[in-house]
Amino acid sequence: MTTFNTYLTDLSALLWGWPMIILLLGTHIFLTIRLHFPQRHILTAVRLSVGRDSNATGDVSQFSSLATALAATIGTGNIVGVATAIALGGPGAVLWCWLTGVFGISTKYAEGLLAIKYRVKTDDGRMLGGPMYALERGLGWRWLAILFAVFTALAAFGVGNTVQANAIATVAHESYGVSPELTGIVVCLLTGAVILGGVKSIARVCGLLVPFMALSYIVGCVYILCVNAAYLWPAVRLIMVSAFSPQAAGGGLAGTTVMMAARYGIARGLFSNESGLGSAPIVAAAAQTRNPVRQALVSSSGTFWDTVVICALTGLVIVSSVLAYPDIDFQNGATLTKAAFSKIPVVGTPLLTFGLLTFAFSTILGWCYYGERAVEYLSGSRWMFFYRVLYIVAVFVGSIMELSVVWNLADCMNALMAIPNLLSLLLLSGIIVHETRKYLWRGRLDREME
Repeated sequence: MTTFNTYLTDLSALLWGWPMIILLLGTHIFLTIRLHFPQRHILTAVRLSVGRDSNATGDVSQFSSLATALAATIGTGNIVGVATAIALGGPGAVLWCWLTGVFGISTKYAEGLLAIKYRVKTDDGRMLGGPMYALERGLGWRWLAILFAVFTALAAFGVGNTVQANAIATVAHESYGVSPELTGIVVCLLTGAVILGGVKSIARVCGLLVPFMALSYIVGCVYILCVNAAYLWPAVRLIMVSAFSPQAAGGGLAGTTVMMAARYGIARGLFSNESGLGSAPIVAAAAQTRNPVRQALVSSSGTFWDTVVICALTGLVIVSSVLAYPDIDFQNGATLTKAAFSKIPVVGTPLLTFGLLTFAFSTILGWCYYGERAVEYLSGSRWMFFYRVLYIVAVFVGSIMELSVVWNLADCMNALMAIPNLLSLLLLSGIIVHETRKYLWRGRLDREME
């Protein structure tokens, strides 16, 4: 097992090295330019996301679709992941993470558009879509679509399930002394109560949970920044300077190079918002929408909330706390996060605990849907109940086991998901531009899909 884990570590480092970062960021920039900067329509996207296209075809509302995607996307990476980027790449990593989110809006837009363009309707009236359908119906590459579905089904048990359950169990044990076994049983029961009801049950719970947890976390971060008000502008200045020139950060943060700041900031931003990964369009395909561009805009707002808002706030909280409390020491992202938040009286530690618990649980729900659709693409719905039971059992296993192997396997599966998805986005970019011109550039967002 040690040898296998070493192999996975090396493979993960290779897959998530500079070639992947360049491919992902390059796709973000390419689509941003070719689609005439869809980021400028973000207010329209937010407005559409809270509306309802009730007369359109689909399984769930656009808001429920977005909430489910955000549930899977907003996870521990938004808190611990940002701190890890800062610990390894310095304060400048926050800016690179934020810029990755800004450009990633274009890629998430393109993914949502293709999800609606190539979705299919089952015999029982459900809508199915995602990169596997774009690869098969748009490019005729069913073999690559099958590989994408396999990687998605495996990744769901990793980053979407066991590692999140382990994070919940660890937080509950360290904060309140609750045994991992008891936490595992409780999370299993909660997960089963939701996912056995299918997509509408998952979407309904995510629609209630995501706005509450995100708003609570944002308000808490704003409060912390008010407490650290005297260090807020120095933190912003330090982030900007460190992003483009080597500089020591004060406190425990050592000086870093520009390349380190860019590498860890971009990598964490890409991993956090999942733009280009191919996961979010799977649930976007179920949305009630009258044309592909409306859902594309709604999908793009997910990256805005996840990275441009939540990750940026987390970065500001951590950097300002390090400046305010120079005695903070750290060895890794998790330690830095805990130390930074614990320095804030009254709300610091409870906010971190609440954020980690709710973010991790919502990720379990959202990724269950992704895994289900991947399994259904591969074998139909006859294995669905078995898959859900196995997924629930994996929650308990993840709560009590050491997950270094699972983390590395999940990282590899996520990279292998991204490669075929990015190929479909680049090769079908002409279709994306055509649909965008038809509905968005010509002011026909209310037009029904032809």
